[in-house]
Amino acid sequence: MLRLIVQVKNYLEEKNLWEIIAYLFFGGLTFLVNFVTYFVFLSILDVNYVVSNFISWVVSVLFAYITNKLWVFQSKNKTYSETLKELVLFFAARIVTLGLDMGSLSFCLEILKTNNFIAKFVSQFIVIVSNYGFSKLVIFKKAKEKI
Repeated sequence: MLRLIVQVKNYLEEKNLWEIIAYLFFGGLTFLVNFVTYFVFLSILDVNYVVSNFISWVVSVLFAYITNKLWVFQSKNKTYSETLKELVLFFAARIVTLGLDMGSLSFCLEILKTNNFIAKFVSQFIVIVSNYGFSKLVIFKKAKEKI
């Protein structure tokens, strides 16, 4: 079974699909972490919804950072300062895309007068593409080999 998994992973890497599939898979898990954390704090621990949402955002961004670092982009930092820089960039990018999320949601609902489902779909598409772009091009970019 392990051999089959390795073969599938190697095939997807050859076709340059592994990173995208892994990103979407771990993104789905990040959604679950966010959702479960929110409801644990809100319903079980009886924490205010704003605080619950903030805690769930922090926990899910940390989860996303770890999974993106280890399995999606396979970043291997050699020093504590490199890792800290990467983590700060990751959180900064997620704050930017949180703003994009709110802005695009408001634009779709208030200006375009779309329904909530379409607005949320559009905003999440923008967020997913933006998060992937930030992660691939800025945060976890591969060091260029010196010639």
